[in-house]
Amino acid sequence: MPNTIALAKNYTSLLDEVYRNASVTADLTSDPAMSRAGANANEIIYPQISVTGLGDYDRNSGYTTGAVDLKWQTVSFNYDRGTKISVDVMDNEESRNLAFGMAGATLMRDKVAPEADAFTFATISGIDGITKTTGTIAGPQQFLEALLTAWSEMDEDEVPQEQRMLYATATLLNSVMSLDTTKSREILAKFAVKKVVPQARFYTAIDMMDGKTAGEELGHYKKSDAGADINFMILHKPAIIKFDKHTASNIIPAASNPDADADIIKYRKYGLVDAYKNKRAGIYVSSKA
Repeated sequence: MPNTIALAKNYTSLLDEVYRNASVTADLTSDPAMSRAGANANEIIYPQISVTGLGDYDRNSGYTTGAVDLKWQTVSFNYDRGTKISVDVMDNEESRNLAFGMAGATLMRDKVAPEADAFTFATISGIDGITKTTGTIAGPQQFLEALLTAWSEMDEDEVPQEQRMLYATATLLNSVMSLDTTKSREILAKFAVKKVVPQARFYTAIDMMDGKTAGEELGHYKKSDAGADINFMILHKPAIIKFDKHTASNIIPAASNPDADADIIKYRKYGLVDAYKNKRAGIYVSSKA
């Protein structure tokens, strides 16, 4: 679609920007050493291991014979998004070089980071075998009880307590922090990471706009009709697979643009969000519906 850059007056050097948080899911990025290239270019494989248990020891014959089962699971990349933004050199000049200079940062902050978070949470919410609860949480006391219930269920499922990460809406997390009681502090202190997630990124399902068809020209994402608002999510980091295979971000100057007298910013990210099949107890999602 055409650029909509308001030309600055000669004496104006300010740029009106929208406030946006950076990505809140960057902490979930997996160790690249835990995966390797698959047989096809659009796949990676990761290890899944299990061992047999103990048997009776016999003083004559000794140990029972155990076994190790190491399998390499194959999974296809599920995220491939990008955009190309061009800024006419005169638009840029007449906006005091702000238009192009800020376009890349604005793209990352306003579009790339929110979409990456929304995709991560929605994809994890749709994984089979995770723990899901539904219902509206009214106030900090109910939220604390919900957190304790989730924590206890993970304990019963033998999920390690280390590296449990809490993601919650600002309304819920800030309400508990405002209590500032011994109980609230102790519960929040259990989590290795506590992150506020804007509700606009926190849905169980989203629709990705393709940037081409009618009604989707602006790209980005929106809450799916089948999606629900997420209250909070507890993730054991080792349960998550989050890997960017390819990220391309570069600038093409107007002098190298054969189609127009405009500078171009290109951005593409190709990656994966998934969970280990034998660690799905490490994912707990509470949503409103």
